[in-house]
Amino acid sequence: MSKRKNYLDNIRWITLCVVILYHVFYIFNSSDVISNIGVKGIKELDAICVFTYPWIMCLLFAVSGVSTKYSLKSKSNKEFIKDRAKKILVPSIVGIFAYGWISGWTTNYYADIFAGNGNMIPGPIKYLIFSLIGTGPLWYAHVLFIASLLIVLIRKIDKKQRIDNLFNKINLPILFLLFLVVWGSSFILNTPVVTVYRWGIYLLMFILGYYVFSNDKIIENLEKISIPLGIITVIFGIVFTIKNYGVNFGSNEFLTSIFTNVYLWLVILSAFGISKKYLDIKNKFTDYMNKNNFSFYVLHYTIQIVISFILVEYIKFDNFIFNYIILILGTIIILPLMTEILKRIPIVNRLLLGIVKK
Repeated sequence: MSKRKNYLDNIRWITLCVVILYHVFYIFNSSDVISNIGVKGIKELDAICVFTYPWIMCLLFAVSGVSTKYSLKSKSNKEFIKDRAKKILVPSIVGIFAYGWISGWTTNYYADIFAGNGNMIPGPIKYLIFSLIGTGPLWYAHVLFIASLLIVLIRKIDKKQRIDNLFNKINLPILFLLFLVVWGSSFILNTPVVTVYRWGIYLLMFILGYYVFSNDKIIENLEKISIPLGIITVIFGIVFTIKNYGVNFGSNEFLTSIFTNVYLWLVILSAFGISKKYLDIKNKFTDYMNKNNFSFYVLHYTIQIVISFILVEYIKFDNFIFNYIILILGTIIILPLMTEILKRIPIVNRLLLGIVKK
């Protein structure tokens, strides 16, 4: 039995923390990126979104691809898909109707999606509409499940593992040149309305995670150059953020830019190398974060929406910086508390958090 790769778990939960922090600033962004809270915050803090948004979800899909590779070593294809359905698909669908409506209702509060005719629409219909437009971060689970089906299909077709053998030949120069494939994928299968469903690049990242970043030799090579690569990535990220400050960081033009894709690829390569070098550790805290990773992901945004709404509509601080501070602190306190409560409620823990007894 192979040793568990703790650095992989640590990349996952650290990236999750970045996602949660990103949403704090995204909610109040002033860069014309559509948010559920129609209140603009401190424009200068949008720089944090520009710095993090290009790579956070790509990195999560790459890590998920690696995890899938190891999971399929101990499960059959059928067992794997059944497990993913219980732990990922079911909570992501139930969550839309259990709490997704909160985001939808908040969006309507500021945007009036019914154009003043809301009183004419029956409550159940409005609830359904609010739920469907309040998917929020649950889209990640939907794409992840489809990616899991795709990799199982590829495994069935490629029974002689020719693709594995092909990717095993990748060296560092080729690895860096893969940014061209990454850049190309950013133009493919992007949904026109719900722009977060960027199928092309996210499915590619999952596949690269499965075939490339699960390769110990590649990770060891990245570990050897992790320090200089990390320094270059940070410098590139700072310059990138300054250059793109104030742009719509959710726009197709921004996300398909060659510089955006070079940046996100550098971050992913650096993340795996640095994590292997410094974060291949395990303690009580990392174990706790790893076990609650998915629960934190599916719950955090709704909690942030509720806190944000209360802050801007009822408390109304004169200095807007306090909204950010309280939102961060509120998330840190309420998210683990809510998770611990829901984990202990039978059926609810399975339907909302995907917790299945072994």
